[in-house]
Amino acid sequence: MDCEDTVTVEVCDEADVGDGELREVVVAGYTVLLVRNRTRFSALGSRCPHYGAPLSKGVLRGDRLRCPWHGACFNVKTGDIEEYPALDCLPRFKVTVEDGKVFVTAKKKDLESSLRVKDTSKRCLLNPDTVLLLGAGVAALVCAETLRQEGFTGRIIMATKDKHGPYDKAKLSKKMNLKAEDIYLRTSEFLDARGIELWTEREAVSVDFQRQKVGFMNGSSQKYNHLLIATGSHPIHLEVPGADLQNICLLQTPEDSNKILELATGKNLVIIGASFIGMEIAAFLSDKAAAISVVEKKEFPFQNVLGSQVGGVVMKMLQNKGVKFYMKTKLSELKGRDGKVTEAVLDSGKKIPADVVVAGIGVSPSSAFLKGTSIARNSSGAILVDLRMQTNIPNVFAAGDVVSFPVALLNGEQLSIHHQQVAEAHGHIAALNMLKKQKELHTVPFFWTTMLGESIRYAGCGEGYTDTVVKGSLEQLKFLIFYIKDGYVVAAASLNCDPMVSLIAEVLYSGKQISKEEAEACDITNIPWLTHT
Repeated sequence: MDCEDTVTVEVCDEADVGDGELREVVVAGYTVLLVRNRTRFSALGSRCPHYGAPLSKGVLRGDRLRCPWHGACFNVKTGDIEEYPALDCLPRFKVTVEDGKVFVTAKKKDLESSLRVKDTSKRCLLNPDTVLLLGAGVAALVCAETLRQEGFTGRIIMATKDKHGPYDKAKLSKKMNLKAEDIYLRTSEFLDARGIELWTEREAVSVDFQRQKVGFMNGSSQKYNHLLIATGSHPIHLEVPGADLQNICLLQTPEDSNKILELATGKNLVIIGASFIGMEIAAFLSDKAAAISVVEKKEFPFQNVLGSQVGGVVMKMLQNKGVKFYMKTKLSELKGRDGKVTEAVLDSGKKIPADVVVAGIGVSPSSAFLKGTSIARNSSGAILVDLRMQTNIPNVFAAGDVVSFPVALLNGEQLSIHHQQVAEAHGHIAALNMLKKQKELHTVPFFWTTMLGESIRYAGCGEGYTDTVVKGSLEQLKFLIFYIKDGYVVAAASLNCDPMVSLIAEVLYSGKQISKEEAEACDITNIPWLTHT
């Protein structure tokens, strides 16, 4: 080790750091996270590689540290990532204790970086095996990276109908002024260095499972030894008179996001569907569009997932920004002039001026190219997989929005969950099982929505919940809400109560059940049942 590139700094007294404490210390001008777990100290990068959350505000359980914002988890002994949505690990530094003083030793170049990319194997031309990944979203990306991290040296091809490689789709509705290149998750150079081939604008149109061959729109075909189907989902089109007029938009790509921003600025925007995407678009454009109207058949935004209480809070936030809501009603017709939309007509007869219309009424699995094959799909078209992301066909796996998988929190009930973190976990597990690791999915779904500078966190799976317990104040925008099914917590959401949802995610991950009574008894500054797990 070159002494000039390395520093050793005394950061604190051993006795000053309590067991389980997460403390920020300064080493050569850089912030480092010092963790004490019983008698052992660890020093790591202080910011989550995902969006830069301060990990000193996170949740530590054993050797597992969970980010307070979006739920990524890291092993404090190694810095390695254990749960997504972050893609990279934390840099780790040497800690020594002498005469009651704690010292951190680090290379300056490691201090400068907030992340550490896992070491990987490289492509070896002597290995004839080919893994073909259909799709270039996070499920396919994590599958490809995991294969290399686990020592696979065969060929990896990631084929997508899109013009872009993997990018952060969560930002499409949250920051609509970004170019595609601004939200790329990996550069082409990164993929090239790991021998991951990226085929863009290459749409799969057929799969011959017996011959292990995929056919593409351009007439080409590719054989595989293992196949991952991670083609995602696509937005559902409006089916009303006038739906073919110009300036009626769906949000699926960075170009769509930019187009909606351009069309809606200074104009009358109508959003059909009070979904997460619809509400995030309304929030981002609330100070840019001339007027925003939301049309939704339910009584509150995202009522099925977050319920009427949280939906009501978000609705009020947006109403305060001038957004108008037309709830418990449906769109019946779109009218236009010179081929462009001008008006949205509701089933009540109400007419709303509309220069641009965005449909956010749900998504469908992108699996039509599998029609007529022997792969098992449900009535919605989602591919059925087990906990190893294995389909009913040998050597064929599926992951992400296109699948329905057994959800542990729902006692193994098959469900499609369209979260980035879940898709990444799927890709990871699929890769391990392609390599015969016999690994089953064990994850707690985690997502977030951001509007007007406020972030709602959500962990678990509240499908079919029958009751809620609210702690804190909905009116003051500081609350924690538990979703109850059969007397136990199946999910939780919060606003301005970090790291509560991360805390609950860790309890659910451990397999402990939280009763409704325990939820009712909890203090949002101190969850008593955490200490018993």
